[in-house]
Amino acid sequence: MNDPIAVTPVGAHGLTGQPHRVIVLAGTPNAGKTTLFNALTGIRAKTANFPGTTVEIRKGRMSGEEHAFTLLDLPGMYSFQPTTPDEEVARGVLTSPDRPDAVIAVVDATNLERNLPLASQLMELDVPVVVALTMMDVVERRHMRIDTDALSAELACPVIPVSARSGAGLDALRTALHQVLDADQPLPAAGCAACRGCPLATRYRWSAEWCNRCVRQQTTAPPRHTECLDRVLTHPVWGLAIFVAVMVSLFFVIFSLAEWPMAWIENTFAAATEWLGTRLPVHWSTDLLAQGVLTGVGAVVVFLPQIALLFLMLSLLEDTGYLARAALVMDRWMQKVGLPGKAFVPLLSAHACAIPAIMATRVMEQPRDRLLTILIAPLLSCSARLPVYVMIAGLLAPGNAVLAAVLLSSAYLVGLGAALGAAFVFRRTLLPGTHQPLLIELPDYRRPHWRTSGWYTLDRVIVFLQQAGTLILLFSVLMWFLASFPQAEPDATAVEPAGIEATYAGRMGQFIEPVLRPLGFDWQISVGVLSSFAAREVLLSTLAIIYGLDDPEDEPDTFMATMRRSTRADGSPVFTVATCMSLLVFYILAAQCIPTQIVTKRETGAWKWAVLQFSYMNVLAYIAALLTYQGLRLAGLG
Repeated sequence: MNDPIAVTPVGAHGLTGQPHRVIVLAGTPNAGKTTLFNALTGIRAKTANFPGTTVEIRKGRMSGEEHAFTLLDLPGMYSFQPTTPDEEVARGVLTSPDRPDAVIAVVDATNLERNLPLASQLMELDVPVVVALTMMDVVERRHMRIDTDALSAELACPVIPVSARSGAGLDALRTALHQVLDADQPLPAAGCAACRGCPLATRYRWSAEWCNRCVRQQTTAPPRHTECLDRVLTHPVWGLAIFVAVMVSLFFVIFSLAEWPMAWIENTFAAATEWLGTRLPVHWSTDLLAQGVLTGVGAVVVFLPQIALLFLMLSLLEDTGYLARAALVMDRWMQKVGLPGKAFVPLLSAHACAIPAIMATRVMEQPRDRLLTILIAPLLSCSARLPVYVMIAGLLAPGNAVLAAVLLSSAYLVGLGAALGAAFVFRRTLLPGTHQPLLIELPDYRRPHWRTSGWYTLDRVIVFLQQAGTLILLFSVLMWFLASFPQAEPDATAVEPAGIEATYAGRMGQFIEPVLRPLGFDWQISVGVLSSFAAREVLLSTLAIIYGLDDPEDEPDTFMATMRRSTRADGSPVFTVATCMSLLVFYILAAQCIPTQIVTKRETGAWKWAVLQFSYMNVLAYIAALLTYQGLRLAGLG
């Protein structure tokens, strides 16, 4: 497979063209680099307890008293002997001819023996180095004592204890950066820094010996409550049951808490649409603003509260340390289908978006493991599917938060089951081979950091609103045009279809309807399905516009009310149980995100894998939706 990553020289040009210094954060995975990066720059990048989350170089600005710093957050690495593509990227930046002006060696103070070997290698780069000892709050809780003066003398560089979460030590770190950058002569080499080119085994022996001399109470027995919780949360049976219960509870909270802000957003857009219709003259531009822009965008924005709560809850769960335990529980099932243990990280991040999940597979050493994980990652339900899930849950279980939570949880579990099943098939056909077990360090249980989770949630909300203001707005206007023109003449004969059926959207929907009719989709839903291949959320804006324009004499109504009152030509409701369940199954399994296929091609180096991914997912979605709809019709729910 071709490695798609190209390292751009960092240079010495500021973000605004002013002279500045380039500072690089380097360290092992989970050493706290991204959290420190966020604290120093104010950029709220995502952090996690698993190796491999940071697979791209993040760039931010940090102002100093005398220098304008550009800070680069490198992917985690264990040594200068890379075994994964992201480690190659980190080494490439550190060893390129255009080297950074200084390096912050991020060292986890709770795991010095594992982190110091890399720090010793960073000392050989002939650039100023400052060591940031992170996790100092945990060190204090464990009653550990680290001789930082001795470590500074050993490495011949400043060693600054910091706690990025609380901000302790950040000012001292900035001061140390100023000092090493302004120093006329480099500090003399001493201790381990005096040795160059040592093999890793020698470095680890040195690290162990130094820790034995200068660290007290380095290891402590885990608290009793940690052992008790781990026995339950990682149990093969109880752990899985708790995982399912946690997910159901999460969606129950999402549905319960989001109900009133959703109603407020719906009513606001409905009132704005009605106001435009009554205050502005009758004209196509008025209809465009009311039925195209407000109706289309509002149909998607109304689900913003659920999306915000989903990211907030997942971030809080991650901060508590629970998701690492969930990784162990799911690893047992992943092994049964031939998935490597490291696939858990990308598959977990796929619940936010498949694109970063596919890129996160760079942490895998084996090309076949990477390819297998890339092919199945889009089957995990991403946040773009959530508005569709919520719409269907609202149609099937109006006002019932418990049933809606069960439906949403089932949708996520079906996606997970489909991913595991696809992995099982691929491992025994196209991609045979053995898998690697999951090696993961379980973090301490801790109180979630509400501020970090809040900033992360805000970032996701902004991204969602940006999409609503660009891509969804564009498609809403396009769909309004297709659903409004050409307008039927008043004396149109009965031979030609009248009303919205005569528009471009109507004709397009009727053209593709025979293919999707066996799934229970009428021509309106068929248009929505087709348009959602650009972005899944576009389904909602498309349905809102088409069904809203289908009866233009009605008063403006909320999106969900419009969907519930929609009927077919014979007067029967459109969204029956069979149709809703068929639509849900289709959107769980279908590949409807073209950018995902583009990233798949880029990461695998060949279009054939992107075509395979797109083809097998959509064939699977069609067959599963067909069986769902026809089965429920036979059961009398059609």
